[in-house]
Amino acid sequence: MQNKQSLPRQNMIPATADAQVKLLEETDCGILPFSKIVDESGRSPLSATSIDVLQINTGYVCNLLCRHCHVDARPDRVEMMTRQTMLHCLDALDTCSIKTVDITGGAPEMNPEFCWFISSIRRKVPDAIILVRSNLTLLRADGAYGDLPGFLKKQRVTLIASLPCYTRSNVDTMRGNGVFDRSIAALKLLNSLGYGKEENDLELNLVYNPGGPSLPQEQHQLETEYRKQLIDEHGIVFNHLYTITNMPINRFLNDLLECGHYCQYMTLLAKNYNPLSVKNLMCRTTVSVGWDGTLYDCDFNQMLNLSLEKSAPQHISSFSEEKLRNRLITVGQHCYGCTAGSGSSCQGSLV
Repeated sequence: MQNKQSLPRQNMIPATADAQVKLLEETDCGILPFSKIVDESGRSPLSATSIDVLQINTGYVCNLLCRHCHVDARPDRVEMMTRQTMLHCLDALDTCSIKTVDITGGAPEMNPEFCWFISSIRRKVPDAIILVRSNLTLLRADGAYGDLPGFLKKQRVTLIASLPCYTRSNVDTMRGNGVFDRSIAALKLLNSLGYGKEENDLELNLVYNPGGPSLPQEQHQLETEYRKQLIDEHGIVFNHLYTITNMPINRFLNDLLECGHYCQYMTLLAKNYNPLSVKNLMCRTTVSVGWDGTLYDCDFNQMLNLSLEKSAPQHISSFSEEKLRNRLITVGQHCYGCTAGSGSSCQGSLV
């Protein structure tokens, strides 16, 4: 296979978002440009249909160093949303009909303004659905964040917790030694507070990511397996399981390059393109807010620094629901990750 651009050697992850975009767009793995396949399948133009979710990335710092992380989150990252930018987010919620606020990171709990921000959202929009994406390991009674589970319960926060497998060996391989046991301890604590139990309205949803360059299993089937394993082995219950495809961005992109599986994986995604997933893509109903307030179509575009179309507001301080509602979506080759198989979004499969 001839490449327009040679692939980087091992340990040569493209250093900037622009370099990653160039790699994705210019390396010829024998697949069509994503924009062209969308057009050929009769799904263009790809545009937003509404704004139901404001997804807010509060920073890239994280206590873990996961192999599949598209954010390249890690303990030494310094990007952190300030209270001033959070105030702009609160002002935006004042002017629009959005009722779902999705807080992500990094590990969003590590932002020093995290509790203030959650409390402020709850006061601003009392009936809002507040989602927090957690890696679980900070939500333990014996750690520095031991008060957080009780706080999240009081604020009626829905938790979306990453648990990429139900076995210790697979989780620790992907996320680091000891992570599985710390995650299980956190889940048991959350269950004791009422999270994940049918009789309560405290939702605890888990997230599965494949361990390597493959598509997720069928979501419903995998959820059944998770339920049996977690209740039998650990007495743990949860509400839903979301399957999310690994995106060829940042650390997972590096993993693909090191293993020589980049074109193989991109071809897998492209061959499994499902036009039925396009109508449900999260970028069509979501606006992503970067740690510095910059707006994007999705969290993945944020990591690649792919801006909104020029006619749309570019920063949360100039948020306009009307101008954002029907915008054209910025796409790239990484978008194959959201449209392969059953589709993938921050809330699981799409089809």
